[in-house]
Amino acid sequence: MISHLIYPLPEFLLYLAVALGLSTLFGAIYIQVTPHKEWTLIRQGNLAAAIAFSGSLLGFVLPLASVITNSTSILDFALWGLVALVIQILAFFVARTIIRDLPRQIEADNRAVAILVGAIFIAVGLLNSACMTW
Repeated sequence: MISHLIYPLPEFLLYLAVALGLSTLFGAIYIQVTPHKEWTLIRQGNLAAAIAFSGSLLGFVLPLASVITNSTSILDFALWGLVALVIQILAFFVARTIIRDLPRQIEADNRAVAILVGAIFIAVGLLNSACMTW
């Protein structure tokens, strides 16, 4: 019975490793495309930066979870995970177009703007997730 439970463990660990790798890659890219210094602001206690970054990360992992559920192979998962990554990065540029002074608002710790942006990121992630079911 124990061997039956352990059998899928290597595949689980592989999917988890790829998911964590893609999440790390997403975070690194997101931090590079935002004109404000995300980690510096978060370390300084800027709640708006933390809210916006958290929303973007949640917006990314939502479709990633859907892809894990629906993928047929690790390669399928990785490729659709990259699609999710690109869509979520594009969501930042859309949010920045809607809120023209977004970086300044985040730097000023405008939490209302951060909550709106976080909600936009999560909404895009939910839609992205729903589109990644087959």
